[in-house]
Amino acid sequence: MTKLIIDCDPGVDDAVALLLAFGSRDLEILAVTTVGGNVGADLTARNARIIRQIAGREDVPVHAGSARPLFRPPVDADHFHGESGLGDLTVFEPAAPLAPGHAADVIIETVMGEPAGSVTLAVTGPMTNVALAFIREPAIVGRLAQVVVMGGARTEGGNITASAEYNIYADPHAAQVVFASGCRCVVLGLDATHQARATAERVAAIRALGTPAARAAAEVIDFSNGIERDIVGGRSAPLHDPCVIAYILAPKLFTARPCKLEVETGSALTLGHTAVEFRLADPGAATIQWVTEVDADGVFALLNERLGGQ
Repeated sequence: MTKLIIDCDPGVDDAVALLLAFGSRDLEILAVTTVGGNVGADLTARNARIIRQIAGREDVPVHAGSARPLFRPPVDADHFHGESGLGDLTVFEPAAPLAPGHAADVIIETVMGEPAGSVTLAVTGPMTNVALAFIREPAIVGRLAQVVVMGGARTEGGNITASAEYNIYADPHAAQVVFASGCRCVVLGLDATHQARATAERVAAIRALGTPAARAAAEVIDFSNGIERDIVGGRSAPLHDPCVIAYILAPKLFTARPCKLEVETGSALTLGHTAVEFRLADPGAATIQWVTEVDADGVFALLNERLGGQ
């Protein structure tokens, strides 16, 4: 069992990531924490609880967190996620409420309350909550087993500006705090997630599973594929955030390289750019791993297995 905290900003691809995690009984999900990002903080907190209810996992507490980045104005992405954040999925007021406590404090209390090296942190949105937790209690940095992040880009360029990926751009200062902390970190940027494309055949296979989780996943992926066609000009949307959960469940599906990673926080032109450097004097001392290759068939096979209730 992997002890896991999921910090997220649902968001259509966060929704699929949550459904994958909720369907994986080899994950002990200690908490889901939410942050303002793809849509406002009130909506991300609600959306996480909607997905929790669809998955039948009201045993997992959901805690709301930061509504604003550390320093910059908020930047949402509802043009990619729909007004609700969940595309065309029918939204409702979830039966189970939010759990008490600010997300950053919950991350601290949870990590400090579990054995050192036993908790993994999955981050699929802006890293505001995580940075605040690291600042308020630096001791958690060394107690985490690893931090697995969706964010950044190297060879693929940006998806919100020419040089920046959305999660990093939305709070670059928080990302720099996390990457500079020395925590053991695996980063799945656009270089990796653009390899995991939701083709029509893959979406049809998910829908055919027939479970509530699979139907919800197929619906939000269909929305993403429509956005991919209408805005990006492609055919099949990448499943960014589910790759984080897939990595935690099956790291053998991914190839990563040690690197040094820094975030641009001072330039208006390249704000949020991730500078990924593989030329290291001592690769063995690197604390950050940058994912370069993804077995996309393996990722979708894992999705089918877990969304199908196996």
